Amino acid sequence: MSQSCNADIGILGGSGFYDSSLFGPVTEIKMNTPYGSPSDIISVAEFKGVKVAFLPRHGRRHSIPPHLINYRANIWAMRDLGVKRIISPSAVGSLRDEMKPGDLVIPDQFIDFTKGRKSTFYDGSVVGHFSLADPFCPELRRISAETAKAIGLTFHDKGTSICIEGPRFSTRAESKLFRNWGADIIGMTLVPEVTLSREAGICYLTLATVTDYDVWADKPVTAQEVVETLKCNVAKVKSLLLQLIPKLAQERQCDCSKSAENALV
Repeated sequence: MSQSCNADIGILGGSGFYDSSLFGPVTEIKMNTPYGSPSDIISVAEFKGVKVAFLPRHGRRHSIPPHLINYRANIWAMRDLGVKRIISPSAVGSLRDEMKPGDLVIPDQFIDFTKGRKSTFYDGSVVGHFSLADPFCPELRRISAETAKAIGLTFHDKGTSICIEGPRFSTRAESKLFRNWGADIIGMTLVPEVTLSREAGICYLTLATVTDYDVWADKPVTAQEVVETLKCNVAKVKSLLLQLIPKLAQERQCDCSKSAENALV
């Protein structure tokens, strides 16, 4: 692959976040991997000296449900492009009163409640046991929180995200159970993106934007209200990325790239 198609930062666009033109003129790359094709064509652009690769995880037309996303192909394609850091905007429901629709959450932990997803690259002759005690890159979390504060966003700099299989939403009983487990937000795409990124030695950050309260709260909302909140959230994430990405031009100061050193058997 030519040097011009390499990238430093990978963006995995979530619900409502499909437009790569935010970063300027793009080069489109159709990729294949040992795990098949990624969700869509990848757009590569240069933004303020930083090469950015953008991939909509559900496809540009939101045609791939969360349980059928080829997560391994998506992360492998980013790895092949030379991506060192992945930023993952995503829409979530809130399990806490204080995490309101429109808020940004930068979680520090997750709970995996998925059921049938391929969640590792190490399912052959080599076995890997990777540490996920602290699953998100601490450097990316710190810089994103500092940037969100600087531009005046309402955000929470920690929280536990539970990832469910989807595509259905939770029952009230499940939602209350997840709250009792200590989960703060709920979504459908975090896992296995975060675990595969760790295996690939790529820093991973999720920018979770709250669209509504989950069903535990008994606070009904209309589809129109959710769509309007989603639009506002996408605008907030775009403004954050425009300020955040130039700050990531420097070399990494974290240990994410060393994840395999003590993991392989």
